[in-house]
Amino acid sequence: MANVAVIGAQWGDEGKGKVVDWLASRADIVVRFQGGHNAGHTLVVGDTTYKLSLLPSGVVRGKLGIIGNGVVLDPDALFSEIEKVRAQGLDVGPHNLRIAENTPLILPLHPALDRAREAARGEDKIGTTGRGIGPAYEDKVGRRSIRVCDLAEPETLSAKLDELLLHHNSLLRGLGSPEFEKQPLLDKLLALAPRLLPYAEAVWETLDAARVAGKRVLFEGAQAVMLDVDHGTYPYVTSSNTVAGNAAAGAGVGPGAIGTVLGIAKAYATRVGSGPFPSELFDDVGRMLGEKGREFGTVTGRPRRCGWFDAAMVRQAVKIGGVNGLVLTKLDVLDGLKELKICVGYKVGGVETRRLPAGMRAQAAAEPIFEVMQGWSGSTFGARSYAELPAEAVKYVRRIEELVEAPVMMLSTSPDRDDTIALRDPFAG
Repeated sequence: MANVAVIGAQWGDEGKGKVVDWLASRADIVVRFQGGHNAGHTLVVGDTTYKLSLLPSGVVRGKLGIIGNGVVLDPDALFSEIEKVRAQGLDVGPHNLRIAENTPLILPLHPALDRAREAARGEDKIGTTGRGIGPAYEDKVGRRSIRVCDLAEPETLSAKLDELLLHHNSLLRGLGSPEFEKQPLLDKLLALAPRLLPYAEAVWETLDAARVAGKRVLFEGAQAVMLDVDHGTYPYVTSSNTVAGNAAAGAGVGPGAIGTVLGIAKAYATRVGSGPFPSELFDDVGRMLGEKGREFGTVTGRPRRCGWFDAAMVRQAVKIGGVNGLVLTKLDVLDGLKELKICVGYKVGGVETRRLPAGMRAQAAAEPIFEVMQGWSGSTFGARSYAELPAEAVKYVRRIEELVEAPVMMLSTSPDRDDTIALRDPFAG
């Protein structure tokens, strides 16, 4: 049986949490391989709703969860989340949650710098969550991160803090923000060590042993391809690589271990924060999608911008992300619309194209080219087989498959984990 990687095929918030939860029932291990607590997954299990930001979704299923080295980890956020789900009845501890020993930590100075920069940008702000994700990744590539393994070496911590504060305090000073003192940070880290180190291990060995034993691994992505720091709508992106190829580097496995790649996409499109959005709607239909789809960010609480399904963009995400098949979510939100539109390309400077350009101005100037389709009057809500779908809904799904050049392998028709139409087993390879 193959492993499975799940990534977003739009701008995030596609409903990956439910899909990963559904797939986790068939996996042995669930691994987070990038991002931080700037991403949120909402899981609805019966009458209970779990909102996860750092914990791998498999913890809800009682599976082994791993936070890989590709994640930037805020310990306060992690322990707060653990306490929250424990209060909801979940058993989470070092026995079922492991953290890569080389995972970089987010310290209080990271969100402080994040917020100060956003404030300095004024109207040109990127729309970050202000949680320090970007500055933490900068420290990682700048080779000054404090990592989980450093907590076991007090002398290393002290020396690294000197370098870290030299860098960050100069930036904070330039932005007119308060600077940080070394001793409180060092005391905080030393107190953190006995709490966090029991979770730490060389997870690459754990994953290699799982491979040898033939266990199924689910790689859980955050954000989405169009927020990838290399391939997304730069600079309005996240600070990590969100494509499936990063699952290998971010978890400590070879590229052949990734397996089937599922791209999650809504049956329409949404985006949180700033940046280009060619198919965005500003009319009653856009408002309806937001209200009916309950489009508010799991982490930020900010309302999501809504628009028509952008097949040209998803096709691009399929090619870049190595997507083998799509999972289409929230089809039921489109129930009752007499007319649907799909963005099939763009007009940029009078020239038609099927790809979203890389340049900022070109992206902002991209005008959508729409294809119109007939809506349906019946309901797709809660459907668990194709036979239950209205004929026009099936046509809509089939047309999306043609335009994005990838099969739809699963359909989600409500927030409930069981209201899912599985057309192919992703773990079958």
